[in-house]
Amino acid sequence: MHLSEITHPNQLHGLSVRQLQQIARQIRDKHLQTVAVNGGHLGPGLGVVELTLGLYQTLDLDRDKVIWDVGHQAYPHKLLTGRYDRFHTLRQKNGVAGYLKRCENKFDHFGAGHASTSISAALGMAVARDLKGEKFKAVAVIGDGALTGGMALEAINHAGHLPKTNLLVVLNDNDMSISRNVGAIPRYLNKMRLSSPVQFIKDNLEEQFKQIPFVGESLSPELGRLKESMKRLAVPKVGAVFEELGFTYIGPVDGHNIEELIATFQQAHQIPGPVLVHVATVKGKGYEIAELDQVGYHAQSPFNVATGKAIPSSKPKPPAYAKVFSHTLVKLAEQNPKIVGITAAMATGTGLDKLQAKLPNQYIDVGIAEQHAITLAAGLATQGMRPVAVIYSTFLQRAYDQIIHDVCIQNLPVFFCLDRAGIVGADGPTHQGMYDIAYLRCIPNMTIMAPKDEAELQSMVVTGVNHSGPIAMRYPRGNGYGVPLMEEGWEPLEIGKGEILRTGDDVLIIGYGTMVYPGMQAAEILSEHGIEATVINARFVKPLDTELILPLAKKIGRVITLEEGCVMGGFGSAIAEALMDADILVPVKRFGVPDVLVDHAEPNESKTELGLTSHQIAERVLEAFFKQQVSAVV
Repeated sequence: MHLSEITHPNQLHGLSVRQLQQIARQIRDKHLQTVAVNGGHLGPGLGVVELTLGLYQTLDLDRDKVIWDVGHQAYPHKLLTGRYDRFHTLRQKNGVAGYLKRCENKFDHFGAGHASTSISAALGMAVARDLKGEKFKAVAVIGDGALTGGMALEAINHAGHLPKTNLLVVLNDNDMSISRNVGAIPRYLNKMRLSSPVQFIKDNLEEQFKQIPFVGESLSPELGRLKESMKRLAVPKVGAVFEELGFTYIGPVDGHNIEELIATFQQAHQIPGPVLVHVATVKGKGYEIAELDQVGYHAQSPFNVATGKAIPSSKPKPPAYAKVFSHTLVKLAEQNPKIVGITAAMATGTGLDKLQAKLPNQYIDVGIAEQHAITLAAGLATQGMRPVAVIYSTFLQRAYDQIIHDVCIQNLPVFFCLDRAGIVGADGPTHQGMYDIAYLRCIPNMTIMAPKDEAELQSMVVTGVNHSGPIAMRYPRGNGYGVPLMEEGWEPLEIGKGEILRTGDDVLIIGYGTMVYPGMQAAEILSEHGIEATVINARFVKPLDTELILPLAKKIGRVITLEEGCVMGGFGSAIAEALMDADILVPVKRFGVPDVLVDHAEPNESKTELGLTSHQIAERVLEAFFKQQVSAVV
């Protein structure tokens, strides 16, 4: 059977180990060739090919539920569930998503973009199954990096207290999340995977003792204690922690031996209650370049399969925002030993790996634990340090309570750096940084800013590390504009002060962050139609520069706001509120992301669909305020 013929995972049933091994090679080849062309996550999926085949060989996927954590390790799952013919569209607009989506396929039982959610979701399904009197298996496949997230540990703690609830947790242990795992749990797992596999005492031990004449029946309580003692002796360093938490532990199992995996999963399905199967895998398995560089090949832009090298751009690109940020932060940290950079398992993505390499004592990776990261930062701040928490906008949402309670209520100087703010592209709805403006600006004591370009970002980094209270800076994924940068001598910005970039009497355009330049371009287009705009770079959404904005809005009488984030409660809402509070009743048109989920696509494709290109902005301004002057905008 060829992989292309598999449209339902149950077609794996009855195939020999040799046939499954052939399919494993085909999965790796399809996976590798597709990511080489489209870009995407590579190492995680390559490492779980045999695990997926072995598990699905033992399940009835018409009934049983498998939850993947995180979704980027589920590319083999996608190839086995009817998406082979469309897999070449991976991460493209209207194509196969890079993560799991319930609306994409009936076998995607739970959406997975953020880590550490699978055990909670699978346990919820198992509890619902039992309440409804149904019969199906609930399986969570969790990467070992996701165990650094507290939510996974909370779920394990809960499941262990439900001894009659059948739940299978498959721990995919490759000693990696994106970067190498940190913390005590991964270190303990590493000891496990280096230990020799040990089989537990068989359930028939008690029956054997009962056969002893005269003493068998009288030993029942003692037998129970004896079994537990022998179990502890049999598993000294392997699964004692999970056993104490109420799980039956099996492993470690070779995650690339299909025969052993099938036998193990068949055994696990027979054990009542919560069971954890510990599977040792190699991230990037089958592609030597990815095996040797497991961090670099976690995800890749399009690359040459033969060499592993990225396909060069047709023209030079300006430096990425993350690169400018990390370079600036390292320079400042060299001069100020109180600056401490904090990441939640995203050192390479945020650029903090540069700080780690240069100043390791001023760098902390907490693992996939955003809540802990923020309260840790608060603790550092109480002792006079200058913590810089560098976390993707979408992931900071997970620490909202900590931002309010532990930082803002106590008015502590924590600098939040929100990478990947706005439209991020191919990762889709779970990773779009849409909500940070709205969810941060309502918190007392919080200051919020966004740079119009990479040079202004440098000044904002200085502003952030010197501010006396909570302060946040959002900046986008991708490259800057190529504006001149400074190596040092940066000056902090005056808090709450914007700037005028262009003057005109017909319409006031107020841009925030990445939408300032499109606003300038829209003003140029409007000028060609005889309409002159004043353009403001707001810089700050909180506090707003009302001294600058309100008089101009009153004088000009037409206001446009531009932001790359949700319009509900966002920057435009802040402007409208300020005008209303000042009794300035002028028409306001807000441009941003409406109340929709932005799916995976190239950022420019998404912006076009949302009407956020400079030409679309100009055309909509003409239609809204100058209908008698409307003409085609090209």
